[in-house]
Amino acid sequence: MQVKKKLLDLVRDKIRFKHYSYSTERTYVHWIKHYIFFHNKKHPVEMGKVEIETYLTKLATKDNVSPTTQNQAFSALLFLYKEVLGVDISDWNIQALRAQERKHIPAVLTKDEVASILQNIPMEYSLLVHLMYGCGLRMNEALSLRIKDIDFGFDKVYIWDSKSLKDRTVPLPLKLKQQLISQVELVTNLHKQDLDNGYGSVFIPYALEKKYPKSKYETKWQFLFPMKNISVDPRSKEKRRHHIHPQTLGRNIKVASQKANLNKRVTSHIFRHSYATHLLQAGIDLRSIQELLGHKSVETTMIYTHVVSEMNKSKVISPLDF
Repeated sequence: MQVKKKLLDLVRDKIRFKHYSYSTERTYVHWIKHYIFFHNKKHPVEMGKVEIETYLTKLATKDNVSPTTQNQAFSALLFLYKEVLGVDISDWNIQALRAQERKHIPAVLTKDEVASILQNIPMEYSLLVHLMYGCGLRMNEALSLRIKDIDFGFDKVYIWDSKSLKDRTVPLPLKLKQQLISQVELVTNLHKQDLDNGYGSVFIPYALEKKYPKSKYETKWQFLFPMKNISVDPRSKEKRRHHIHPQTLGRNIKVASQKANLNKRVTSHIFRHSYATHLLQAGIDLRSIQELLGHKSVETTMIYTHVVSEMNKSKVISPLDF
């Protein structure tokens, strides 16, 4: 039991050293524990290809997990063996039964539907959701924005360490420029109050905080969309102001869609899908949209051509209407 605890501590240390998010840390630790308990608490160094294949197959056949969930578990095991145990299992040719993958065309909103939701979003989340749609940002990308990431001189928004691990810039929506300037002023004043009250630090990636220990108190590193209250950092246990909680934002988006009387399943990601689709409809080329979204492969972006194709089918009328 002691060995397992030490192992998970090593996993956490390695994840933090590599600057992975806290949500990734929790996810990886969960799957590694699940894997160990499935094999009756056997230590991973005593297990190999067969145990990994058996575990991943069980997830697909007995647990009926989605392909995404199975891949998530596999990624956790890859990290465990390669980064923590020093064993590269990529050459093992893991042959597990894969979870059945279904290709879904993403749901999108019309411009009028987007406007309707934005009108019903509470004031404190309005700018954030406008920015998600106006820049095609993932929820975590929008929530992770710092003051320094908004370039008012060149009208650009900088996205660092995104899901694809590829930094990028997107055009700053000019309609939001003055609101963003006001938001920076608001956060700057809030930060001054926090400093006066003995707080004022913010989460900084481990390597940067170690190299620049005072950076966590600098205004430019403060989150652009901070929480209302001071909270306790689950890693450092330090009291500080984090960004708006994802569940809080998701809940407000859902309520806004209900108030807008939309029957579509609206999540935070639908704004990103809508952004890409509306750009494609406006004649923006696929490669440009790929760069704006930060997709590694253009094949990922091509799903939006199918969305537009489905929309064009609505122009075809029934023979009954001839």
